[in-house]
Amino acid sequence: MIAVAGGKGGVGKTCVSVNLGMTLSMAGHDVMLLDADLGLANIDVLLGLQPVYNVSHLLEGKCQLEDLILKAPHGLKIVPATSGTRRMAQLSSVEHASLIRAFDEYPQPPDFMIIDTAAGISDSVTQFAAAADEVIVVVCDEPASLTDAYALIKVLSRECDVQRFQVVANMVRSAEEGRGLFEKLSRVTQRFLDATLVYMGMVPHDEHLRQAIRRQKAVVDASPGARASLAFKNLAKAADKWETSVSRQGRIGFFAQNTLSDMETPA
Repeated sequence: MIAVAGGKGGVGKTCVSVNLGMTLSMAGHDVMLLDADLGLANIDVLLGLQPVYNVSHLLEGKCQLEDLILKAPHGLKIVPATSGTRRMAQLSSVEHASLIRAFDEYPQPPDFMIIDTAAGISDSVTQFAAAADEVIVVVCDEPASLTDAYALIKVLSRECDVQRFQVVANMVRSAEEGRGLFEKLSRVTQRFLDATLVYMGMVPHDEHLRQAIRRQKAVVDASPGARASLAFKNLAKAADKWETSVSRQGRIGFFAQNTLSDMETPA
């Protein structure tokens, strides 16, 4: 279970989520991608899909998880959320836990579950990150991106017991620039926080990526030979080598049970 997060909007975390998920699917893995930006969802739009149901229907008991799933190219499974709905952006802890539990109870757990979280440090972001086996933090070459990424790591490490973060440098001009961004973030993190940062890799600025977005396709599908596509293949290879000490199903179930039990315990 992988949570993809970014301290601020505009760093390209949804693009990373979609292309990483599709690359893993193209490699033969069973991959499910949850659009967890629950009030401003856009993965279905990014891929030109038209959902009948979304996460709000699941929480209202109007459908099952299986009814939500959309099939994207190469077998990637998409779980869409809603857009422009304030109610979904303000879910309670119990509702978040219920959503996570729905995936825990899914009869055919995927090889990879990727969660495209909202920007910032809302309860939604922290709860999904706490439930994940790995957290990817996407940064770009902007001072606000690094500052907000540090704030996100600070909250997750101190309040949610997340101690390891995979860092992706997005929209960079070179491999050296990507590594430099990571080093900047790593230095300040090592100085002030008890957290481990791992450089997962970089995605270069690539016009093919912009063209793919306009065509409502993933760049790894639209232009598999593009520089950005090759970068996503390297990220997928890195993710495929990760080992988890706790099974995804057990970790998600444990999180959901503890969240619900905390909410139900009288003060």
